[in-house]
Amino acid sequence: MQGIRKSFLLFLALLFGAGSFEARAERRSLHFAANGNFDAGGGYDPSRAGFDLADVSSPTQLDLLPPNVKALVWIGECRGATKDFIQSVKAFAGHPKLWGYHLVDDAYARTCAAPSLKAEADWIHRNVAGVKVFVSLANSGSFKAPSYDGYNEETTGADFLGVAAYPCRSELNRGAGGCDYDAIDRVVRAALAARVSLEAIVPTFQAFGGGEWRDDGGGRYLVPSAEQELEILARWRLLIPDPALDYAYSWGSQRGDAALANTATLAAIFAQRNRVAREPTIPAARGIGQ
Repeated sequence: MQGIRKSFLLFLALLFGAGSFEARAERRSLHFAANGNFDAGGGYDPSRAGFDLADVSSPTQLDLLPPNVKALVWIGECRGATKDFIQSVKAFAGHPKLWGYHLVDDAYARTCAAPSLKAEADWIHRNVAGVKVFVSLANSGSFKAPSYDGYNEETTGADFLGVAAYPCRSELNRGAGGCDYDAIDRVVRAALAARVSLEAIVPTFQAFGGGEWRDDGGGRYLVPSAEQELEILARWRLLIPDPALDYAYSWGSQRGDAALANTATLAAIFAQRNRVAREPTIPAARGIGQ
């Protein structure tokens, strides 16, 4: 019953914001949603849902950002501190909107060796003052037995590491209505087992589905319903209550999928969540997997 009570309190907190609960310290989390961040006129589109860390890929986009939005610059190379990498990083260095660099998405051994990431991250930390390095990790295991073996802050040099579960899948047609929320517990346990510190984990929320994506269970990812999205957010909140950065995947569509930019119900949930200036007091996080 205690677990049900905590989930219910978190549901109310996410739905209604701080007004129903005792206020706590000012929110420090930044909110990021990748892909398709700029509309045809150059406006930062995710601002309508309260996202304040932009997915930026060109220096000119930095000057287009609203006053309250910082930039996470996409690099996407993973070849070490090459001449091309250094030129890419320098093109953004020193801009007041720059928060950090997103080195690679879905990093694992077959596509992106940890030493290459570390060479890139170390160069940035030595040469660009005050910025952060973010790496999105790939699960090199499976949905039921995830693994991030060999990837942590020490081996990659990254300040923050994104961890994703994507629990809503078409083959899960029993129990939780298409979502296995325990998958979130499993990926956090796997990250900790790989020696990623809790403070470095970036919760990555499923906010997409359909299209050409396929999961490792022979099914497709499903767009979470409003109730399912709230449960995803609540479960992450119990495990990692105060991250420096969180990540909604995805703002824009990549493979014909539905994403936040074209799913009004989910965008409204994130708008409410992201725009709460002060968060409610939340009960202490339960143990992972309990």
